[in-house]
Amino acid sequence: MDDSFEFDGKVPPSFDRVDAEAKGLNPGLIVLLIVGGLLLTFLVGNYALYLYAQRTLPPRKKKPVSKKKMKKEKLKQGVSAPGE
Repeated sequence: MDDSFEFDGKVPPSFDRVDAEAKGLNPGLIVLLIVGGLLLTFLVGNYALYLYAQRTLPPRKKKPVSKKKMKKEKLKQGVSAPGE
C-alpha cells in the first residue's frame, strides 16, 4: 500500500469538536430524558394512587373459615370441638 497519503492538517468532520456545541442537544440524550421522565411519572403516579387507596378504601374482608377447617384447627391445638 502507498503510505504517502497525508491529511494536510485537515480534520474529518466527525472529529471536529468546534461545531459540536452549536448543534444543540444530542438526539440520544433527548430520547433518554423523555423515557426517563415518563418512567418517573409512572412510578410517582402509582405511588400517589397507592397512598390514596390506603386512606380511602375500606380494609379487605377476610374469607370466612369453614367449619371443617375450624374443627381441624381446634383438634390440632388439643381442644375438643363442641358437640363431641
